[in-house]
Amino acid sequence: MAPVIAGFTYHQVPVADGVSLNAAVGGSGSPIVLLHGFPQTHLMWRHVAARLAADHTVICPDLRGYGASGKPAETDPTVYAKRTMAADIVALARALGHERFALAGHDRGALVAFRAGLDHPGTVTHLACLDVLPTRDMWAAMHGVGASVGFHLYLMAQPPGLPEQLIAASPDAFFGHFLDLWANDPQAIPAEVRAAYLEACRQAVPSIVADYRASAGVDVEHDQADLDAGNRLRMPVTVLQQDWGAALGFDAAALWSAWAPDLRHSTVGFGHFMAEEAPADIAESLRDLLTR
Repeated sequence: MAPVIAGFTYHQVPVADGVSLNAAVGGSGSPIVLLHGFPQTHLMWRHVAARLAADHTVICPDLRGYGASGKPAETDPTVYAKRTMAADIVALARALGHERFALAGHDRGALVAFRAGLDHPGTVTHLACLDVLPTRDMWAAMHGVGASVGFHLYLMAQPPGLPEQLIAASPDAFFGHFLDLWANDPQAIPAEVRAAYLEACRQAVPSIVADYRASAGVDVEHDQADLDAGNRLRMPVTVLQQDWGAALGFDAAALWSAWAPDLRHSTVGFGHFMAEEAPADIAESLRDLLTR
């Protein structure tokens, strides 16, 4: 049996035509939604969610295209646009009875959370983004040989066909590479959770690639349109990041400040999978955010 978040109830919630999200829900109190990153599922939040459930309703979905959630075909670029995925999350929360909620995302989930904060400012009360840059800024920051750390971004940005074929030929090697490379503490992802991540990814190669492909196209367009229009994140924002700006030559705090007037940005010493490596610290940071 696949691992689950202990004490949480699982739901399949319709959020769009033909698309349902798998969501684990636990606790009681003001709601917070936690969005996972790549190459993971909602399980990455298992330790943080248990802590927050003491006084919050915690909702941990699998994103569209990931885990046990719906994986619609990429019939056009908007199917996996972060705008579409953000609308999924708003629909999910409403279906569960929450018109307003706090939102935290890691990696891919942070990009969805960022877009939800811009598109639904009256709905997202507080926003946390873990170890990511806004899509437009990420592409602008990647240059020279330092950009080789993001080779997967360029691979999955290619037109449909080749990326899916290459990755599907050896999915465990591809997705496992990132689980190994990005973890400061390999013990933070135990064997049964790692196996669940790899199994979920094997079943989702086309949709994962489509998610990344959108970030090289329509997502950049949406970010640029907001930047040009002067749209900013209106809610309190917390950003936690590793110090990869030093290697790639950008100031992450400055980039985020351009989007979030009410920002607390921290450089942390955890690995990329910080919610699993340092759950107590992440839960404390989220609790601090929720008091603002």
